[in-house]
Amino acid sequence: MNTQELKATFEKHYGKSEQKEAVYFSPGRVNLIGEHTDYNGGYVFPCALTFGTYLVMRLNNSNKVRFATTNFEGKAEVDLDQPFEQAGKSWTNYPLGVLNELRKMAHEIKGVDLLYSGDIPNGAGLSSSASIELVTGYAMNDFFGFGLSRIELVKTGQRAENLFVGVNCGIMDQFAVGMGAADNAIFLNCDTLDYELVPVMLKGMKIIIANTNKRRGLADSKYNERRGQCELAVSQLQKGKAIRHLSDMNLVEFNQYSNLITDEVVRRRARHVITENNRTLEAVKALNDGDIKAFGRLMNESHDSLRDDYEVTGKELDTLVEEARKIKGTIGSRMTGAGFGGCTVSIVEEDAVDTFIKEVGKNYEKRTGLKADFYIADIGDGVKKIC
Repeated sequence: MNTQELKATFEKHYGKSEQKEAVYFSPGRVNLIGEHTDYNGGYVFPCALTFGTYLVMRLNNSNKVRFATTNFEGKAEVDLDQPFEQAGKSWTNYPLGVLNELRKMAHEIKGVDLLYSGDIPNGAGLSSSASIELVTGYAMNDFFGFGLSRIELVKTGQRAENLFVGVNCGIMDQFAVGMGAADNAIFLNCDTLDYELVPVMLKGMKIIIANTNKRRGLADSKYNERRGQCELAVSQLQKGKAIRHLSDMNLVEFNQYSNLITDEVVRRRARHVITENNRTLEAVKALNDGDIKAFGRLMNESHDSLRDDYEVTGKELDTLVEEARKIKGTIGSRMTGAGFGGCTVSIVEEDAVDTFIKEVGKNYEKRTGLKADFYIADIGDGVKKIC
C-alpha cells in the first residue's frame, strides 16, 4: 500500500497539523496446521502474511482518541477522561480493548488521531481482529515509549479480545501477527509459548488461500461453545490422569481414558484436539525433512477431523476442500481459522495454480452459488513500523 496516499487520506479525515504522523503495519495470518489446539495448550503452526492492517497515527493535542478507517463509513472517538466502554458491535472494540489493557497497566495514552486501512478480506478468518489489536498495541508502545516487549504486546492483544471484545480466543493469532518472520512459519507451544521459526521452502509450490465468502455469523458463539466442551472433557479426563489441558494427553492415553467422557459429542471434540496436536508435531517434522507430500497428507487429515469430530467446517469449506483435492497438483488442502466459513489453505504445485483457481472457483460457485476469492500467499514479517 502506498504510504503517501494513506497519509493523504489521513489528512482528509483529520486535516493538516504540525505534528508528524507515524505509519505502522500488522499482518494477517494463516495457520498451516494445528486448528483449535491453541486454547487447549497444544501446538500450532501459523505464519504471518504480506497483507494486513496499516495504521497512521498522530497526536491531536486533545484528551480524545479518534478512530477512522478506509474500510467502513463513519468515525468514532473516546474521551480519555472517561472509562472505555464497548461500542456495540463496532470494529473499534478491538483497538479500544487494547487501549483499555494498556491503561490497566498504568501506561498513559494521550490524545491521538488514528486511521486504519486493511487489505485482509473482512470475515475471512485470517485474523483481521488480531492484526488490528497488534498494530494498535505496537504503535502505542513505540509512539509513547512504554517499553513493552513483543511477547507482552501479544498477550495484551489476547486479553483485549478475551476481556473487552468477549471472544474467548487462544493466543495463536496474536502470536503469529506479533512474532512472524518472512519465509518462516512459527511452531508454537501455546501452553509455554516456547516457539521455533521453521523455514517454509516450497520449491515449485505455492500456498493458496481460498475465501468462501460466506458470512460467519455463528463463528464466535460456536467457538465459545467448542471451548466449553473441551473444558468439560478435561474435567472428566482428570478422573483418570492429572492434566491441565487436552494437549497434555497423547492418543494412547486418550484411548485408555476416553470412556470417562460421558457425552459422545464431547468425546469427539477431545479426540480432534488430541489427534490434531499429534498431526502438528508430525507435520513440522515432515517439513523439516523436506517431505511435502507427508505434510499435505496431514493437512487433509486435519480437515477431515475438523469436519467429522469438531464439526466446524460446513458445506462451503468442505466444498472448497473437495474441489481442491480433485486437482492434480494439489498436495494438501484444509480449512483454516475458527471455521463456519472463512478460508481454506492449500499447497499446490506451481504449474497447477491457474487450473486450481479456475476449476475450484467454477465448481464451488456451481455447487454453492457463492463466488470464492483466491490469494496466492507470501509469508511476511510480524508487526512493524514503516515510517
